Amino acid sequence: MIPLHLQYLCVHYFPEYACIQQYSPCGHASQTLAEQLSYLHNPRPFKNPNYTKNVNRRTKNLKAVLTQERERERTERERRRQEREENMDVDGEKKAEDMPLDEDMPTYASIEAPPSVLPQRRYCDITGLEGPYTDPATGLRYHDKSIYELIKGLSATAAKEYLSARGVNPIVK
Repeated sequence: MIPLHLQYLCVHYFPEYACIQQYSPCGHASQTLAEQLSYLHNPRPFKNPNYTKNVNRRTKNLKAVLTQERERERTERERRRQEREENMDVDGEKKAEDMPLDEDMPTYASIEAPPSVLPQRRYCDITGLEGPYTDPATGLRYHDKSIYELIKGLSATAAKEYLSARGVNPIVK
C-alpha cells in the first residue's frame, strides 16, 4: 500500500496517474478521476423515459419478409389492373392520360427482369475471354489462333473435360 503523503504527491505532481484515489491534504478521500468524469449522473435526453418494449413483437426471417413483399406487390398490381379495366373507354382503348407505367417493366428496385433479347455471350473454354470461334472437331470455343493451336494439341479426354466444365454433353469426333 502506498503511504498517504506519497499518493497525494503522485496525484498532485503527476495528474496522468490521477486514476489512483485522490486525497485532500487533510487526508480525506474524495472522488476518483473516473467518478469525476463519469456521465452516469447526467440526464439522457435522447432516451424516452416512458418507453416500454413490446414483448409480443416477433422478428421475421428474410424469407418471410420477401414473401410478404411479393404478396403486397401482387395485390397492388391486381388493384391497378382492375382500376385500368374500370377506366377503359367504350371501345376498349385506354385514355392516354390515364395510362400508368407498365408494371412488368423492370426498374431499379425490382429483382425480376425478363430474359435478355440480346444473344448469349460466348466465352473461350481455355482462357475465359470472349470466344467468337468454335473448333469443329471438338466443339470447344476459342479466343484466337494461338488458343486454336493449343486446342489442336489436346487429347480427346482433355477436350471432354473442358466441355463438361462448360456444362455441355461432350461428343468428340
